[in-house]
Amino acid sequence: MFPFLRSFLLFCVAALTLPAADRVPQLHLAGDSTMANYKAESPIRGWGMRLGGQFVDPTIVHNHAVSGRSTKSFVADGHWGRLLAELQPGDFVLIQFGHNDEKVDKPKTGTDVATEFPDNLRRMVADVRARHATPLLATPVARRKFDRDGRLVPTHGAYPDAVRTVAREMAVPLLDLERATAAWLQQEGEEASKRYFVGLTPGAHPDTPAAGPDNTHFLDPGAEHVATLAAAELRATGLPLAHWLK
Repeated sequence: MFPFLRSFLLFCVAALTLPAADRVPQLHLAGDSTMANYKAESPIRGWGMRLGGQFVDPTIVHNHAVSGRSTKSFVADGHWGRLLAELQPGDFVLIQFGHNDEKVDKPKTGTDVATEFPDNLRRMVADVRARHATPLLATPVARRKFDRDGRLVPTHGAYPDAVRTVAREMAVPLLDLERATAAWLQQEGEEASKRYFVGLTPGAHPDTPAAGPDNTHFLDPGAEHVATLAAAELRATGLPLAHWLK
């Protein structure tokens, strides 16, 4: 069966299981460079670019993620306000931050993990709920860093646990992408996992950092795999949105 016809039939079947008056829920993504959209000429692919392919209708996903943003700067720069303006009752918002909140040496970006970071997450959750939509929290995806014994090294400090704590406190569904991606990278191993990350010479492309090899941002195979992990985490929540996954 042609791929387009298969997707169309899956969408029709899914639609028939809901009352005709129901609107298809939309999924809005708020996050950083690991999730963001990139131009075709960039080697980087955010996993949010590939999440739509996990749904019977890819247009369900609206990727608002922006490179370099934290919970603080995403709000301060107006991205959060624009996302909220698009929300309709019944929609979902997946929030993934941490990579840039860690940059406490940058006052306009970094957030304290014990105070400002969880407080920002709480406000985001409250904002979404105030619009009769459903928030979801995600821990930040793991970086590719191994020790001499081939064990993956956690790099996000207490930020993932802060996300988990807010999720428990506020009864928010959690996509634990740090654990899921760490398990995947550990299984792949140090050498095999290289094919999923940009890893260019520092500064070789405008989208890559100048400080060192890029073991944070994904090539297309990496973004695709993380999207499948995110879809699996979403399916495990049992939320109505999971009904629209392939």
